[in-house]
Amino acid sequence: MVAEAFAARGDAVVVADLSAESAEGVAASIEENGGTALAISGDVADEASVAELLERATGELGPPAVWVNNAGISRAAMLHKMAVDDFDLVLRVHTRGTFLGIRAAAQSMIGAGSGGSIVNVTSSAGLQGTIGQINYAAAKGAVVAMTKSAAKELARYQIRVNAVAPVAATPMTAKLRTDEKLSAKFLDQIPLRRFGEPDEVTSAFTYLGDPVSSYVTGQVLCVDGGLYMAS
Repeated sequence: MVAEAFAARGDAVVVADLSAESAEGVAASIEENGGTALAISGDVADEASVAELLERATGELGPPAVWVNNAGISRAAMLHKMAVDDFDLVLRVHTRGTFLGIRAAAQSMIGAGSGGSIVNVTSSAGLQGTIGQINYAAAKGAVVAMTKSAAKELARYQIRVNAVAPVAATPMTAKLRTDEKLSAKFLDQIPLRRFGEPDEVTSAFTYLGDPVSSYVTGQVLCVDGGLYMAS
């Protein structure tokens, strides 16, 4: 939905996914609606893959003005039952992947000399902790720290770095939303008493990627129905 939102406002977008089929499906949908999209398959946590992604995207569409780090996975388990491999995998995708994305975007934007906006994705889990996902909470907490550190480092180049912490009806929250007991317990913590729809969240990304937010950097924008506020 984020790629579609940027495309809808007239931006040429790159859709990157580990699955070539998924990336191509989103890109095709954007082009069917009159947008411009390039699909690239790659692993955000692999340095060579990210470099190749950037080279191809820059070669075909030019240096990025906005870069969104939105890849993620979940491997839930109580901490005393969690496998080390599942801890490492979640941090590899969310933390290492976000770092490589920030670095690649920064290198390209600094080289272009025209500033830019980097938008990361974190979660209330990274702000307040969560039960059964210590790996995910640790990874998302790291994203917050990287966002603030990168914002301080890159401000001299007029590159802004922010993060969005959403609670939305997405595939990653499907189990939580479809389990009646889990869903009811979770919604009790949200003042608005519902999950956000994807299109309610995408406006946060386009806002942070737009010049209208040119004086906003180092921030975490919670689009979560009041969840973090209420903690």
